[in-house]
Amino acid sequence: MVVATAALLLSTLLLFTFFFFRRSRRRSEPPLDKGRVPWLGHALEFGRDAAQFLNRMKHKHGDIFTVCVAGHYVTVLLDSNCYDAVLKDTQSLDLRRYAQVLMERIFSLRLPNHDPESEKMMMEKQFKGSHLTQLCRSMQKNLNFLLASETTQNPAEWKKDRLFNFCYNVLFKAGYLTLFGTKNNNCAELTEVYEEFLRFDKLLAKLARRSVQKGEMTIASSARERLWDLLCPAWLAKGAEPESWLQAYLHHLNEQSLDSHTQRRALLLQLWVTQGNAGPAAFWLLGFLLTHPKAMRAVREELQGLQHLPLDERENTPVFNSALKETLRLTAAALITRDVVQEKTVRLSSGREYTLRRGDRLCLFPFLSPQMDPLIHSEPEKFKFDRFLNADGTAKSEFFKEGLKMRYGTMPWGAGSNLCPGRHFAISALKQFVFIFLKQFDLELCDRNASMPPVDSSRYGFGILQPDGDLEIRYRPRK
Repeated sequence: MVVATAALLLSTLLLFTFFFFRRSRRRSEPPLDKGRVPWLGHALEFGRDAAQFLNRMKHKHGDIFTVCVAGHYVTVLLDSNCYDAVLKDTQSLDLRRYAQVLMERIFSLRLPNHDPESEKMMMEKQFKGSHLTQLCRSMQKNLNFLLASETTQNPAEWKKDRLFNFCYNVLFKAGYLTLFGTKNNNCAELTEVYEEFLRFDKLLAKLARRSVQKGEMTIASSARERLWDLLCPAWLAKGAEPESWLQAYLHHLNEQSLDSHTQRRALLLQLWVTQGNAGPAAFWLLGFLLTHPKAMRAVREELQGLQHLPLDERENTPVFNSALKETLRLTAAALITRDVVQEKTVRLSSGREYTLRRGDRLCLFPFLSPQMDPLIHSEPEKFKFDRFLNADGTAKSEFFKEGLKMRYGTMPWGAGSNLCPGRHFAISALKQFVFIFLKQFDLELCDRNASMPPVDSSRYGFGILQPDGDLEIRYRPRK
């Protein structure tokens, strides 16, 4: 028995080694970097800090290269002027395969007839026009309600908190009430949804990479199952407001003939997609403003002139918009992934062409290019609130790299057909949160010399980054 097991392990290792060394770069293909360990390749380094690893590969190979990651060959494209054209090709590049892999790993969700395009069309309809107006009004009402509950009995008394905890708590609950809220909501249940979501979200990256330990899997599974119970489609449907986002999404799920168990899993997916980034984004924005007094003064002055205007007339905020864009440039770090289902030629800005091999995977990483490219942005690692302003105070939209005009200076919402359909709602929610909070509260750091915490490097690839640490703050109602 022992001999047979040893023989099986040896044959498996030899098979892995054979396939590892068999792969070689063809003439028209991108540079190939397989790493030193057969089959595993660069998987550990990629998972530990994707930005650092891919930046090292970029300096070594250029704007396109192929790496081995746990048996898969992944071509990384970092020429952002090519992104739109590449993503248009839905014949050669498939979105659904890898999306299905992640849905099953993270949410235990299988959608055999999943149609991303029809879902995207439904979402786009719900996040524009009169639907968007209604969502923004509802979000404003919920933010006012939640922030009002943050005051102490003695208005002059400072209340202390951790900034990330505060932002995530308020934005998650306000967003949940706006999109998933029903006539049956109560505070205790809302708090439970938030707490279970936090437990689940902390392990999301490990679930995606299948690197969770046994104890962690127990925590993730427990949180996931409780959230499924709390997101019961039948219960939500009874209290859903007519023509609401929730009602439209439940109708979409019913049209796919999904059973209630699958619908619960799909609702958890949407809960993370819609609520997993707002809190972290608000943390970074307020954190940068608090640690950069000049930026805070400029934003406060701009918002001061808008406080008597109704919500729909507060659009002219170039300073705030620049600070928000700069925040997202530094913290939006999603990977855009496609499976190559048929051979495809990619033409770079330089004019050179490369062939993508069928069966490989393609990744675009806007965080590195254009967002952190030093040839596009001077001192890209620094927060500069006016980076997206011209000298005359108007919005800056043109950026260049070695004389070549770039399509994008930053890409926090994706590219081309991959643009986030809820981006306008997300921007409005962040603006409302900061506007209401700074208008109604005095806010300051407990330690005026505190600096921003580093990022949690394991979160690269999953939307807005999260901090590895926090900022201690105190706040009280303004007189």
